[in-house]
Amino acid sequence: MKTRQVDVVIAGAGLSGLSVARFLRRDRPELSLLVLEKSDRPGGAILSHCEEGYLAEWGAHGFLDNCAESRALLALAGLEGEVEKAPLGKFVRYVCLGGKLRLIPQKPGKIIAAPLVPLWAKLRVLGDLWKKPLPGEPTVAEWVAHRFGSSLLPFADAVFTGTYAGDIDRLKIDAVMPGVRGLEREHGSVIRGLLRKRAGMKKGPGKRPLLPAMTSFKTGMGRLPQALAEGLRLNEEMYYRSGVAAVSPAADGWWEVRTSQHVIRCRHLVLALPANQTLALLDQVREIAPPPMASIPEAKIATIALGFTDRARVPFGFGYLAPEQEHRFALGALFSSHMFPGRAPRGHLLLEALVGGRRHPDRLELDDEELVSRVYNDLRRLLDLPEEPSFARVLRPGAGIPQLEEGYPALLDWLDGQCGGHAGLHVCGFGWRGIGINDMTKEAAKVAAAILETTGSRGAEAEVKPVYF
Repeated sequence: MKTRQVDVVIAGAGLSGLSVARFLRRDRPELSLLVLEKSDRPGGAILSHCEEGYLAEWGAHGFLDNCAESRALLALAGLEGEVEKAPLGKFVRYVCLGGKLRLIPQKPGKIIAAPLVPLWAKLRVLGDLWKKPLPGEPTVAEWVAHRFGSSLLPFADAVFTGTYAGDIDRLKIDAVMPGVRGLEREHGSVIRGLLRKRAGMKKGPGKRPLLPAMTSFKTGMGRLPQALAEGLRLNEEMYYRSGVAAVSPAADGWWEVRTSQHVIRCRHLVLALPANQTLALLDQVREIAPPPMASIPEAKIATIALGFTDRARVPFGFGYLAPEQEHRFALGALFSSHMFPGRAPRGHLLLEALVGGRRHPDRLELDDEELVSRVYNDLRRLLDLPEEPSFARVLRPGAGIPQLEEGYPALLDWLDGQCGGHAGLHVCGFGWRGIGINDMTKEAAKVAAAILETTGSRGAEAEVKPVYF
């Protein structure tokens, strides 16, 4: 076996690993680093699909531009000139309720005024001011019903279907929204906590901040990891088809990483892998205590890309989501060529429907023809689609979306203990403290800062994330 020594080894060339590498390269270019990727391309779950003039996505379809770390990453990748944006203030989203698409305003005042729920249900939301925090680790459904009333459950279902393809009767509120749960515990009410937090924020001069924009690239989301990887020297700072077989701490405080061809010694080891891959690697390290759970559940979704002629009448906006109570076949659909023009040939439009998820994994066992047929029949009950699709492609997932369910908070506590107790070990990646682009970029920035010894404890206050439909 070939032996090599570097300052930092990063396992995984997905968004997390590439972000750590580029942040380190920006701040300490003299550090030697090596990124190991088991596949033959960068990006992990981020991958775009181009065919017959259509541009669809296997994974993430974009990210909001309200994250400083993600904006810094765009600059490092040199992609400012390739960005496409769909502002939330101009676009709208829909929720399927009662077999119809209902527009969801993005501003709180307009949401309150919209005829989405009865007046008594709107007044019930104020009950949050007097409800004591639920003990233990309630599910999202239990928590929403307790704090705001059961009438809001379909909307919560839509939010977490769109984010995790998950089941709100299994997802834990402490795991998916720890910042909001922290507000509830500190102030006894989410509404009271948000008001006090807003009052405590410094008000700068100028206009009120605008809503963020959904962001992608002219050639799709796959362009982001591609550009990040281009900044690393191939076969010196980046090895493809080089999966990590084992890791172990050495007696001198360094780490040893083994692949099929190499043994690499490093001062800092970054496991920037999906959560279950990280757990499998750490389970082999005898110096590390066993985790409270060997793996976390995953939900797989297939993207059904459908192209239509301009005879189709699709309302302007991002798309829609369907709560489970609607009994739809698709979880929802993105109006992709509305968001980002150029995703379909001239005179055509592109819809991307999502199928499967935590509740309906059996639907992914259907063949492509059946999936396309059932999705089209589902969509045309909601949209004016007078003709069958002129283009159809089923993009089946290679990996699943981590589900933050029973035991996940304890798993994070275990992870913090192991990283704190083993110098040079750092963990980030898909499923650790979030699954979104901005979540992973923020965690990558924290890991890079910890390696550079510019920050203290990673146990910072959980962020209170806004909810956008």
